[in-house]
Amino acid sequence: MTQSTQKRSLVAIVTMFFIFAMISFVTNMAAPFGNIWGFKYEWAGMAGNLMNFTAYLFMGIPAGNMLIRYGYKKTALIALAVGAIGLGIQLLSSVVGGNVVVIGGENPTTLNLFIYLLGALVCGFCVCMLNTVVNPMLNLLGGGGNKGNQLVQAGGTLNSLSGTLTPLLVGMLVGTLTKETTMAAVAPLVTTGIVIFVVAFIIISFIRIQEPQANLKQVKYEHSPLAFRHCLLGVIAIFFYVGIEIGIPGELNAWISRENFEGAAAVAGSLAALYWLMMLIGRFLSTIISGKVSTRAQMITVSSVAILLVLIAIFLPEDITFKSPEIAALNIMSGQVPLKCLFLFLCGLCTSVMWGGIFNLATEGLGKYTAKASGLFMMMVVGGGIMPFIQDWIARVLGGGTFGYINSYWLVVAMLAYILYYSVVGSKNINKDIPVGEEPVDLRDL
Repeated sequence: MTQSTQKRSLVAIVTMFFIFAMISFVTNMAAPFGNIWGFKYEWAGMAGNLMNFTAYLFMGIPAGNMLIRYGYKKTALIALAVGAIGLGIQLLSSVVGGNVVVIGGENPTTLNLFIYLLGALVCGFCVCMLNTVVNPMLNLLGGGGNKGNQLVQAGGTLNSLSGTLTPLLVGMLVGTLTKETTMAAVAPLVTTGIVIFVVAFIIISFIRIQEPQANLKQVKYEHSPLAFRHCLLGVIAIFFYVGIEIGIPGELNAWISRENFEGAAAVAGSLAALYWLMMLIGRFLSTIISGKVSTRAQMITVSSVAILLVLIAIFLPEDITFKSPEIAALNIMSGQVPLKCLFLFLCGLCTSVMWGGIFNLATEGLGKYTAKASGLFMMMVVGGGIMPFIQDWIARVLGGGTFGYINSYWLVVAMLAYILYYSVVGSKNINKDIPVGEEPVDLRDL
């Protein structure tokens, strides 16, 4: 590999890492923003998150096709432009429509909520396209296999850092939730997000990115990626995994935000941030060991441990509490919260490696079908909207409070059990007789 080739490869890696961080920034706004709307409209707590992830259902396959037709760079630029627009619409909800009733009744629903939900949907289109770019690109830059997974996990570390900061910042801005709290409270964060997208668009416009899928434009696809059993089961695993990743901190945030002490929303945000911090640590550790420890071994271990942690949280007596961390410099107050919360945010150590692990196992040996499989994976990210919405519904049906919220985590246990099954059995490629044509270009040789 020449020196110029190494530089191009490094630039591509850094660019993908930056995009990975942006994905988490936008995605992790939805749940804490939902607390604002959920305080006024009970059903709306996870509605923004649902809209954000519903976009994947409609955009997953088109995003994969965009990757093949337009390449990585153009797809990324389109996504960044869409993201700026989506955040702009959410910002608009803080100043427009608050006095316009759309649905009447005892608790009338105003127009600003629907403006916000539209913005969340548009942002969902953005992150879907960005995810379609970043995951196969990093996997290919690493050469697939354990090395490919290692690079995905490294990028995921920045993703987790962004995810850690987002709910923390929202909690700081909101402080204590009341019925008078509006999106105006988080307008500075949304505005910052718009600026970041614009700057990212300008930077990436001037960066040269190799297009490894360009040679596949004319390739005939005799089969669907779903013809591979390990890919089909992996698509289902991604659906559940994203539901787990979003549901654990999302429901934790919603639960503690409604506790009766001053600064509850800020404390809830800090606990959710600790979950994402655990994900950052987990991805960093996985980056170190992924070259030596197989993806399957990592997945079996983390899914088993995650099941154990959630079960401990469910059965631990709620009267056992601990004082949440206080960060005076950031004006984050502390509060007595159930010890259950500790075991829930520790799950971040386990979920940290699951996305990259599932993607790596499910696309192994797919060859020319990798790009199309990526589109299918993006469709199933809708699980991050559907499953947390169901989990929140379970919590409310069970009466809310600690009992309702903690027992909603049985759904998480069931999804983790499937991930464990996939790691042990479902991830094995039993369809090696299907021709996959030429393997995608190894970006290390460009």
